Amino acid sequence: MAKGEGGEQYSNASLLNKPVDSDSIKLSRKHEQRNRLSVCNKICYAIGGAPYQITGCALGFFLQLYLLDVAQLDPFYASIILFVGRAWDAITDPTVGFLVSRSPWTRVGRMLPWILLSTPLAVLSYFLIWYVPPFEDHKVIWYLFFYCLFQTLQTCFHVPYSALTMFISSEQKERDSATAYRMTVEVLGTVLGTAIQGQIVGMVNPRCVPGPKDILADVSNSSASASLNDTEHAISLEHTRTAYMIASGVICLIYVLCAIILFCGVREQKESSRPKSEPLSFFQGIKLVMGHGPYAKLVMVFLFTSLAFMLLEGNFALFCSYTLGFRNDFQNILLIIMLSATLTIPFWQWFLTKFGKKTAVYVGTLAVVPFMILVVCIKSNLIVTYIVSFAAGVGVAAAFLLPWSMLPDVVDDFQVHNPQATGHEALFYSFYVFFTKFASGVSLGISTLSLDFAGYISRGCSQPAEVDITLKVLVSAAPIFLIMIGLTILYTYPIDEERRQGNRKLLQEQRDEADSETESTELSNII
Repeated sequence: MAKGEGGEQYSNASLLNKPVDSDSIKLSRKHEQRNRLSVCNKICYAIGGAPYQITGCALGFFLQLYLLDVAQLDPFYASIILFVGRAWDAITDPTVGFLVSRSPWTRVGRMLPWILLSTPLAVLSYFLIWYVPPFEDHKVIWYLFFYCLFQTLQTCFHVPYSALTMFISSEQKERDSATAYRMTVEVLGTVLGTAIQGQIVGMVNPRCVPGPKDILADVSNSSASASLNDTEHAISLEHTRTAYMIASGVICLIYVLCAIILFCGVREQKESSRPKSEPLSFFQGIKLVMGHGPYAKLVMVFLFTSLAFMLLEGNFALFCSYTLGFRNDFQNILLIIMLSATLTIPFWQWFLTKFGKKTAVYVGTLAVVPFMILVVCIKSNLIVTYIVSFAAGVGVAAAFLLPWSMLPDVVDDFQVHNPQATGHEALFYSFYVFFTKFASGVSLGISTLSLDFAGYISRGCSQPAEVDITLKVLVSAAPIFLIMIGLTILYTYPIDEERRQGNRKLLQEQRDEADSETESTELSNII
């Protein structure tokens, strides 16, 4: 720390002793204007984050339910698809990050070509995830292949997009502002994903299949009546499959539109995008980013907290349908949560500015804990569930905003301590996503297997008591436990507001010194 303070004093002294003339002042103002982002730039940048959240929300809330009740897969095979798909997605993140960090500069930048080229194939593979193939024997291979393919192509979109935060401006204030715009649009994206998928699919729910206790309660039904019910169920199930395809088609169109707006409305800064240090090998990249203490701690914090929210997200539709008994209303409950999160994003942006990001993580993450407790304790009351869900959205908003607003601070801290290592921003973002996605894959696989062991009945009108208990653990007890572990690790996270502001000043001084050298070169060329 003393070394950093000394370096700062030295830099301040050197800046005070620099000669100032009108030409250098003009060049400095020109540099400042170049780093400033317009509202239009920020909106176009923010819109690029919507596809990831729209598709992620649709997959997170509905894929498990779709595989079990619509595609009619065995829970064991559904768990294999969810786990392998997420694990594969996690592996592709550092791989793509490594390739992006070695990408050459093009006319449109280093990040934007990845986004443009991956979009067409990504939307095609996403659409085919929600299509039920006309054969039975190889449906597991079908869903596994297209799920993994989509995750790979989406990674080729999202990793460069995430790293683009560091390249749209060198000013921390502008990046934080753009991140706030992005988080607002991304939460809106989750609302869109929930609304499109939930409302379209929710209008055509397949008829449930009576379980053993339902059959015992209604033994008077004749075989002819049962045959009629089976026919109605088949028709209803076909309608549901069509509804899933319509919803996926709408989401694909939005995905393409957002990619076009991002590509046309955002410009990378060539100076900050060009790597200045030697490219690293894959394992050197792992050692580099994980060797930075604050980054490793931040990853661990949001590894556990994101695990908590992934468990809640992946099992909430089943919990609402079976444990709470709101089979025809779960999509509205999800929509209330996401609308509440959207409305409270500006509040959390103000809160982290006023009280600091670390405090905001504590308050925001803990805000969702009462919801997780109440939702399993209250009796099945739809109005109360709506109220509790709206309150839960406040914590969900913090979970969306805070991780991505803290990551640039860690990258800045790394650059302060390693000024010779530049051009590796994509590695930080890709490994950050890698750990959270891999863990979420494990959690989804385990949760689906747990339901299988508990005796889950696909499309059942009711579930065994063991399934109800398992769902309560998956949406309440387990997430709360994981949140507490994450917040305990956060206590040791070293980047507070004082250190963050100090890093900002040191980086600004480094840029000013680099600019002064550039200005001297430009002035000598003018002379």
